[in-house]
Amino acid sequence: MERIKKFFKIEERGSSIGLELLGGLVTFLAMVYILPVNAGMLSQTGMSFGGVFAATAIAAAFATILMGIIGKVPVALASGMGVNAFFTFTVVFGLGFTWQEALAAVLISGILFVIISLTGLREIVINAIPKSLKLAIGAGIGFFIAFIGLKNAGIVIADPATFVRLGNFAHPTVLLGLFGIILILVLFALNKKISRFAIIISILGTGILGGLLGLIFPGLTAFMPSFSGAAVGGVSDIGLLFGQAFGAIPSLLSNPMAYAVIFTFLFIDFFDTAGTLVAVGHEAGLLDNEGKLVGGNQALIVDAVGTVAGAILGTSTVTSYIESTTGIKSGARTGLASVTTGVLFLLALLIYPLFGIVGGIDSGYTDVFGAAIFYSPATAMALVFVGVLMVRPLKDIEWNDPIISASSFITIVMMILSFSISEGIAFGFISYAAMTAFSKKRKETSVVVYILGALFLINLIIYYNGIYSYPFWP
Repeated sequence: MERIKKFFKIEERGSSIGLELLGGLVTFLAMVYILPVNAGMLSQTGMSFGGVFAATAIAAAFATILMGIIGKVPVALASGMGVNAFFTFTVVFGLGFTWQEALAAVLISGILFVIISLTGLREIVINAIPKSLKLAIGAGIGFFIAFIGLKNAGIVIADPATFVRLGNFAHPTVLLGLFGIILILVLFALNKKISRFAIIISILGTGILGGLLGLIFPGLTAFMPSFSGAAVGGVSDIGLLFGQAFGAIPSLLSNPMAYAVIFTFLFIDFFDTAGTLVAVGHEAGLLDNEGKLVGGNQALIVDAVGTVAGAILGTSTVTSYIESTTGIKSGARTGLASVTTGVLFLLALLIYPLFGIVGGIDSGYTDVFGAAIFYSPATAMALVFVGVLMVRPLKDIEWNDPIISASSFITIVMMILSFSISEGIAFGFISYAAMTAFSKKRKETSVVVYILGALFLINLIIYYNGIYSYPFWP
């Protein structure tokens, strides 16, 4: 026990082994929702639900335990929300990459993150981009994944005249999805300890209610979640995903769009991690005189290594979780809490069958291409709720600055309307660079911003000229 206390500096940070174990458990319960939600998101690309579930759990366990041992801070990691939506809806569905190529892009972005974390380039890039634009990107991702959640619940659907409209609220699956969203928001509004676990409680509560309704009313069985899990495969399917990223690297890099995809994966992970580590460090009282997290360099490296490991295992970008603050509020102050959370992620593989309820349910409708539309009432509310949490930093954007307000708005609105995180970021950078170039701010703006803006613009022109083949130039 004394060796453990000394290694993790438990007494030095005013904690105890009991508090660390409790904090690790609380953090796990606050973020275990990512296992079924991430599996449900990525499985839409053709990946095995069970395989992704296992890959997500093992990657989270590996990275979180490593964070505890090397970083010695109470920060847990797992596949990130938002970036998994980028993986599925932009990279695979929008740009036409295979899921293997998407994993290869995550792998390369992780390797680049490791390199950046070991050099001074990290500080240069962080300091070059205005804080408000970073906040706008995070908020835009929040709106984006909330929109996906509403779509997955069937609450908003496509419409040929207005593009989107409300769904069929007489459909039992849609009503179940609406119940889940209301439940999670009510739990959140209570603002009590139970609110920390609003997501996992709502996922299980909605799934159980749906399963009971299917048993009580046989006519609803086809529209309700099932606990059989027969349609989602098993955790042994991780073998179908493991190492696939390596084989897809050549075909990925042969596509000019790959470089923009890799950069966006890197960009999202880079700034999400930096912001999360500062927030968690502040909550735990682990910031130094310069406002940096104690052990922050090691934490960034661990985060990057986690992404590499996750891609090899078969999951999207692994990043630090703001839910770590729930464990800190319960007393966690050291890496022992992270080790505890990591071990619990490994044990979570044993409860995999419980999450058979999150599989997609055939709505009975088809899209414009004739493909069946599936609803996911047991996880849709998690996307909406995380979106709510992610848009809160909007209040810190400098709305009185015309350049900041315009570029922030464009970033957010284009992310939603283009249904693409990367294109929202691109339009945000292009607009910010263009406006600053013709303002008094041009001399104080880093050349990095102009380079990024130019690269994003060139990337958009090349990509869309290739898609539409418009003869704009000879």
